[in-house]
Amino acid sequence: MPASEAITQHYAHHISAQQRAWEAALAAEGFDAAVIHSGSQIISFLDDYHYPFRPNPHFLAWAPLTRHDECALIVRPGETPVLYYYQPADYWYLPPEDPESWWASQFDLRPVRETGAWREGVPAGRVAFIGDAPALANEEDLNPTVLINRLHLARTRKTDYEVACMAAANEIAARAHAAAADAFREGLDEFSIHHRYLDAARLDDAELPYNNIVALDEHAAVLHYQQRDRVAPARARTFLIDAGATVHAYCSDITRTWAQQPGEFADLVDAMDRLQLDLCDAMRAGVDYRDLHLRTHQAVATVLEDAGIINVSAESAVASGLSAVFFPHGLGHYIGLQTHDVAGLIADEQGTPIPRPEGHPFLRLTRVLEPGNVVTVEPGLYFIPVLLEGWKRQHDAAAINWSAVERLLPYGGIRVEDNVVVTDGDPVNLTRPAFAALR
Repeated sequence: MPASEAITQHYAHHISAQQRAWEAALAAEGFDAAVIHSGSQIISFLDDYHYPFRPNPHFLAWAPLTRHDECALIVRPGETPVLYYYQPADYWYLPPEDPESWWASQFDLRPVRETGAWREGVPAGRVAFIGDAPALANEEDLNPTVLINRLHLARTRKTDYEVACMAAANEIAARAHAAAADAFREGLDEFSIHHRYLDAARLDDAELPYNNIVALDEHAAVLHYQQRDRVAPARARTFLIDAGATVHAYCSDITRTWAQQPGEFADLVDAMDRLQLDLCDAMRAGVDYRDLHLRTHQAVATVLEDAGIINVSAESAVASGLSAVFFPHGLGHYIGLQTHDVAGLIADEQGTPIPRPEGHPFLRLTRVLEPGNVVTVEPGLYFIPVLLEGWKRQHDAAAINWSAVERLLPYGGIRVEDNVVVTDGDPVNLTRPAFAALR
């Protein structure tokens, strides 16, 4: 079934699931209703320029309205949600188009011209207000913590509609990744590669789920590399791209690493790709994600040992913390409406934290996997000068083969990342089929 058809087909069931989740959360916390504000445009200081607008994710969980400020949704148990659809009579900016029937039919839709028109529909009783719009600033029950935690926990289990949106976002990103890889092989600079990606994805920067990481050579060792050089290296050795796409605000988050020539680094890329596929297959219900993260350290250390980059056993490298010099981030995170989606570190509605493993402060997901979770799987292996130099000064310098490190430093590093759905059975990889369909 085409992704667009799956999205529209599953939307009504998604809204039913949203209604059930919100009714349960509101009842548990003693609320009679909720007002979910989409958000307001933010104007830059001492100017009249609007920053790129991103709606409240709790609003987006109901409605695929990614450019719609000043809307509000009123949710009451047992009633059709009321959507105040802000559609001003404007000639300075293009106002929102008329609603599309595939989603609008799920709401009591009320188009309005004024920003505060939604207040006429706020019911009596105890009402929770959700969002960060200035119009909500003086509300007493604004973003109640326990209610928000309940909603966040519910959001960790995706509906078929949400998975379909993320599958479509993977298809867009895979197409754009392929175009970016071609640009790398043509010898383009990072800035031009990024724009090749945007053109292939048919997205602009504000529509991306996060700032693309487009890194040639040593820049691949900067985990969240944020610049884009306008001048290409004389001959780039390697290319790491961490870039996604959005469909109805749902994200994909994909990383690939490419070597220009066969050889030692290309062999490491192949080894990391095989390792990553094994980890994707391990994303199963009932598995503690912390255990998968620790398993990844053992696997990366084995790659390092087999390649002769370390002079100690993989087990010793993990025990001493040496593996974290080469793999300093977490295995992955939840993904959905937010790239780093919510509730990855809490056990319950009270927000009780689930601790990270000792010595692993950057892991973003510590929960036991459940059917409906969608997670990223992104092991890495890097040659980061500041971490390597720190190890040399403070630990057993002889544990590292420094001549191998010197050869590999100019290549920066490797990361391979897919988006995977946890099910009652085998995991479903959303990313690999998207790339395979391009062949």
